Amino acid sequence: MAADGDVHYDRAKEVKRFDELKIGVKGLVDSGITTIPRFFLHPPEVISDLKKPTDPTGSHSIPVISLSGERSSVVDQIRRAAAEFGFFQIIDHGISADILDRAVAAIKTFNEQPIEVKARHYRRDPESGVAFSTNFDLYHSKAASWRDTLQVRLGPTPAEFDKIPEECRREVMEWDREMVKLGETLMGMMCEGLGLDAGRLKELTCLEGRVIASHYYPYCPQPELTMGLTSHTDPGMLTVVLQNQVSGLQVKQDGAWLDLKPEPGALIINVGDLFQIMSNDEYKSVEHRVVGNPYREARVSIAIFFNPSTRDSLFGPLPELISEEKPAEYKTFTYVEFMTRFFNKELDGKSLIDFYKRSRSHSH
Repeated sequence: MAADGDVHYDRAKEVKRFDELKIGVKGLVDSGITTIPRFFLHPPEVISDLKKPTDPTGSHSIPVISLSGERSSVVDQIRRAAAEFGFFQIIDHGISADILDRAVAAIKTFNEQPIEVKARHYRRDPESGVAFSTNFDLYHSKAASWRDTLQVRLGPTPAEFDKIPEECRREVMEWDREMVKLGETLMGMMCEGLGLDAGRLKELTCLEGRVIASHYYPYCPQPELTMGLTSHTDPGMLTVVLQNQVSGLQVKQDGAWLDLKPEPGALIINVGDLFQIMSNDEYKSVEHRVVGNPYREARVSIAIFFNPSTRDSLFGPLPELISEEKPAEYKTFTYVEFMTRFFNKELDGKSLIDFYKRSRSHSH
């Protein structure tokens, strides 16, 4: 790997040139490249971490929970998974296989159109509520990652409908309708798992701020030198992910990376930083990443992030979860301040949650 100290290499200029082509990484693949541009090369410490074997038995350790069981049993399984793993998969969720397949197929269709069709949608500024680009942190990350993303704001103020690419417009809205129902069910059960009223987080608008991020990870000619998505935690309350059958997602557990194998018909659920904070560390938000895709078939994932819609309200550990024995682990903050901090840094580990952590000496 060439040293960054090369006097003839202007990284910022190369990134800008690529971004202005509006072709995305899929466009690079379509052009027939066999080596990836230098600004996609990740540093040696990230690359060496990729070479460590993932726990072979760990692929089954992220719980798969059926929502069709008896409610108290399901609540208990979800509570344990959210506390121990921060991740779980759900089946028997009531969403038909047709709807799942349609959503994935529509996102794939959009990404696999000719470059000039997609270029019309390529923009970073999500003012209309729709943005399509390679990496939201392209200009301030240490290394770019091998994926293209279509992001659509669904609530509280939805994106302008006709700004959503028509190839996936109907499916995005259909998926959102399903997610509103599922989000309420899951959030209710997760509240009950904390001993709270099922509607507690709904009252705090935690289901109203919704964004969909559909990631397209095309084949990468040098997957061992880059990432699909760098290690990070999600900032909001709860994330629900639908993925196709191409693997690549890894979850960090006890310092090791576990492969989260695609389970047909399942949805992946993970706790966000804000939920960890509001639960006063009862639930945990866990680092995850996506490796570079070595397969000819693209990996597609559709994530919905649930967030509060009251941007100026104060958030912190819920009062019901604070006691003499269990003091508040975090400071309070406004949601808008929290998210501004997230978007002004590159995607990395758990630095956001650590920033709001109270030091032990102040919490008693």
